[in-house]
Parts: sequence; C-alpha cells; structure tokens
Amino acid sequence: MPILSPDTDRQFALDKQQAAKRSTLVSVAVNLALSACQIVIGTIAHSSALIADGVHSLSDLVSDFVVLYANKHSHKAADSDHQYGHARFETAASLAIGVLLLVVGVGMLWAAAMKFEDPSKIPTVHFIALWMALTTLGAKEGLFRYMLAVARRVKSSMLIANAWHARSDAASSLVVAIGIVGNLMGLPLLDPLAAAIVGFMISRTGWNFSREALNDLMDRALDEQQVKAIRATLAETEGIRNVHDLRTRKMGDLAVVDAHLLVDSHLSVSEGHQLALKAHQRVSERFPVVTVTLHIDADPDQNADDPSLPSRRALLDMLNSRLGVPLAFDDLRAHYLGGKIELEIYVDDDDAAREVELRRAAATLPQLRSVQLFQRMG
Repeated sequence: MPILSPDTDRQFALDKQQAAKRSTLVSVAVNLALSACQIVIGTIAHSSALIADGVHSLSDLVSDFVVLYANKHSHKAADSDHQYGHARFETAASLAIGVLLLVVGVGMLWAAAMKFEDPSKIPTVHFIALWMALTTLGAKEGLFRYMLAVARRVKSSMLIANAWHARSDAASSLVVAIGIVGNLMGLPLLDPLAAAIVGFMISRTGWNFSREALNDLMDRALDEQQVKAIRATLAETEGIRNVHDLRTRKMGDLAVVDAHLLVDSHLSVSEGHQLALKAHQRVSERFPVVTVTLHIDADPDQNADDPSLPSRRALLDMLNSRLGVPLAFDDLRAHYLGGKIELEIYVDDDDAAREVELRRAAATLPQLRSVQLFQRMG
C-alpha cells in the first residue's frame, strides 16, 4: 500500500529542505572566514595547533558542500531506479562526513607526532594566536547551537551530525587555546600536544559518524522503543488479533515497516484489506515512515495448512456435476479451517427443493465441515 502523502507532509519536507540549506550556508560562511584567519594567523604566530584547527575548519567546508548536495537530492520523489525514494542520500552524506573527519584527524595526529621528534625546534607562539583561538571557540560554539536548534526542529539526522561536527570544532578550539597558553608560559610541547588532541577528537568523531551511517546503510532496525510503539499501534487497531514478524529498517530519517497481522479466519479478502488500510493509516500518522507493508494472516488456531484440500473451482465442478441447475463461481464461498472446509452457497430465491438439492450435493464433497445457504438481497 502506498504511503499517505497529505499536503502537510509535503510542506514539512519543503521546510526541512530550506532550513537545511540556510543553516549550511551560514556554516559555509563562518568556516570560510575562520579557516582563512586561523591558517594565516597560525603561520604568522608559529602555532601548529592553530594551523591544525584551521585545516579542520577548512574540512568543514567540504562537509558543508556534501550536506548541501545530499539535501538537494534526498528529497527527490521515488523513480524507477529508486522506488523507495532518495532518503538515504542523507545517510550517505553522514558517512562521507565521518570518513572525511577520520582522514583529517589521522593526518593531524601524524603531523603532531613529527613535532615531538625534535622539541627544540618548536618555536614560541605569538599572543595573537590565543586571541584567534578564543574567537574561533566562541564562533564555533554559537554555530553549533544554531545548527542543532535547526536540526532538531526539522528532525534531520544529517543536520544533527553536521551540528555536532561544529561542536567538535568548538571543543578542539578550546584545546588549542590551552595549548597556546602553555606555550606562552614556557611549555612549547603543549602546542603540538594540543594539535594531537584535536586530531584524536576529530578522528573519534569521524569514526562514530561513519559507524552509525554504515549501520543505517546496512538496514539497521529502529530502536527497541520505536519498534514496540509501532507494534502497539498495529495491535490496537480494531480487528487485529496479533502482530508478528514485525521488521523495520532505516531510510534516512524515515523508516520502512513490514509486519504480519493476525485476523479472524472468516474475514473476507476485502474486510482483511480494510483492516490493513486502517492499521497502515494509524502507523503513517504517528511515525515518520516511507512505506508500510502489511500481510494479513489467518488465525492459526482456526486455520491449518492443507494443500490437498480442493480449490473453490474444484468444489464448484464437483457440485455442478450433481446439480440440475449449475452454480456460478461467485455463488460459492469456501473457508479452509482446521483442515476442513466450511462452505457458503448464495442463491437468488427461496426454493425449498433447490435447498435440499444443494445440501445433498454438498454432503458428498470431501472434508466438508459445514454448509450454509444464503439468499441474496434483491
């Protein structure tokens, strides 16, 4: 069954896309200005930690462009090649950001390690480097708070990842400031040590983002609490006796849900379909899903699989071979319950002789449990 797509859902998706674009462009502007100032001032002030932080800010520009690209494509409608939509562009973007951070962090660790080989060559840092580090700290913390607020408002895991990326920058700027203060106080090793700590923090953040995104790309299920809530929503639908084989997988910030619904075995196909529609509607209204696939199962306490039981067409042929006036295919309903057949026959008039004939013919059918006759209205 297709996912419900009310106008409010489309408007929310549009607002989410626009908010992501605005917040990312703000991040681009801030990171461009900071990275230029950090690298230039770090070079002038002889601070390897500040230069490392500047390179980190420069890497943020790449991640920002990855986010902009994913934001543009993740909201595309489903097509013949991507029949569930393009929501996983966001997950792929989170993976790209994580890998980028991991590479940058390892590079910083390597550069810092080279500094420790000959501490005598570490120069004294100029005071302007401390001023730049503190300015960067304030700017990155403000950027983090702004981006996280936007990400939570539009419920985007990709934007949340990018926001925490900015927070890791703020934390690294604090470490850089401490290292510069130590260098100014006559402890030159603290500057490359700060650069190494920044590299470790970035590597750790990159590893966490990469791992989470990779798990989602490998069809990780929703968390246990969400699965329980979806199960309860399905089970509370009127007419649903039980829910089993419930499976979920993440699709960006949305989810794909598959479940089997247990219903009374006497339900018609159309009634079972109606119950599935109601259950689908309840789930899609309460949870961010891209699609819900529901399979209707007959109650196993009433039903027993037996492939040897004759089909409705076979039953009709056997009945008509014993009747003077044959029945049509739509005159017959068969319920396969407990290895037996419960037969329903629909007639157009109230004819006692016809009823006796039908019951006698039905009594010769194999594995028959019961037969009921119904007169059609009008």
